[in-house]
Amino acid sequence: METVFQVYIGVLFLCCFMCVYRIGRGPTAPDRTVAIDILGIVVVGFCALMAVITGRDFYMNIAITWALLSFIGTIALAKYLEGRGFDE
Repeated sequence: METVFQVYIGVLFLCCFMCVYRIGRGPTAPDRTVAIDILGIVVVGFCALMAVITGRDFYMNIAITWALLSFIGTIALAKYLEGRGFDE
């Protein structure tokens, strides 16, 4: 089972590097926004995997908090790119 977790961690790091590449080299701002959102999802997955591996539940608290902040940040960035204010 330990080998499976190592493979999962490797896949998550690969996804993380691909997202960071897209954030840096994205041709448009919406591409970068999607990459930032996916990076948040990867971090949540990594925290959930760490919770399973270590058996400690505070990683899940971190994952839930990160997911909420990532969602709010993505919505705020999308509204900014659309040109609307936060009160609309």
